[in-house]
Amino acid sequence: MSVGIVGYGGYVPRFRIKAEEIARVWGEDGKRMSAGLNVHEKSVPGMDEDAATIAVEAARNAVRHANINPQEIGALYTGSESHPYAVKPTATIVAEAIMATPNLMAADLEFACKAGTAGIQMCMGLVKAEMIKYGMAIGTDTSQGRPGDALEYTASAGGAAYIIGTKNLIAEILDTYSFTTDTPDFWRREGAEFPSHSGRFTGAPAYFRHVSSAATKIMERNNLKPDDFKYVVFHQPNGKFPLEVAKKLNFKKEQVELGLLTPYIGNTYSGATPLGLANILDYANEGDLILATSFGSGAGSDAFVIKVTKENEIRRNPNPIKKYVDDKEYIDYAIYAKLKGKIKGIHLRKD
Repeated sequence: MSVGIVGYGGYVPRFRIKAEEIARVWGEDGKRMSAGLNVHEKSVPGMDEDAATIAVEAARNAVRHANINPQEIGALYTGSESHPYAVKPTATIVAEAIMATPNLMAADLEFACKAGTAGIQMCMGLVKAEMIKYGMAIGTDTSQGRPGDALEYTASAGGAAYIIGTKNLIAEILDTYSFTTDTPDFWRREGAEFPSHSGRFTGAPAYFRHVSSAATKIMERNNLKPDDFKYVVFHQPNGKFPLEVAKKLNFKKEQVELGLLTPYIGNTYSGATPLGLANILDYANEGDLILATSFGSGAGSDAFVIKVTKENEIRRNPNPIKKYVDDKEYIDYAIYAKLKGKIKGIHLRKD
């Protein structure tokens, strides 16, 4: 039984702040931290936007693209590390908003930036076992960065939703493979407002080891090599790491560029790999082979081998990711601080 993507949708908030504007506020330290990240600007959620509203927009776009009855969705998983409630699922909000049946499995997932791809794997298993007809997996975040920290130049907002099934596939998922270890490179304790990270430690033993291992193992298992793929998308905490790991694995820059969105919208965390893949699918044609590999700190990577079908050419997504990338309004650091709740001691109305 073939299993794969029936439809997908994404969403990115329209507000943007340029990296140079953040660096202006923090002076020479800011210029030093932003140098080399290959992130020119990042998305910023509006006053009335959070991981739940982003997930709803992405989910609605996915349902429209798939052209299915949402009542046939049997499982819905929302992956994020910025769920608006500590105790209250985001998945139920999304299910209600898209008018899914109450007879469905639903849960919130958390595994840093790979919670969305973990949801895809769960939906694949349930669909293959014929327990459900369709499953929806969402990666969504309004990521946080401490003022003045290197994360502030990259942490952004956005998300993507995927509907997994067996019929009318725009792309077949041929295989998936995960590589997981206990590597404490990035964390945020309960109640802490901002995450902590281990600086350069987040690169070599964390990101590069896990992404390289997952990508290499799935290629070996399927007797594939880099030249067999038309496109490749890696998790993109910045605009530099994906290019480095691609070069290490012998992929060409042109295979990476279409899925590399972080330089223009920042790191959307759980939405990063799903959004990059969605942008590739917006242009991919029948027979194109795609390698997608996510990464979540803590740490683990999920890799997927995806083959595009003719259906993707017949049924192009009516809400392409480029639409959201190009629709933008620049703000300064003061408005950014207000929207992100970084100004303390005042009440910000949200009505």
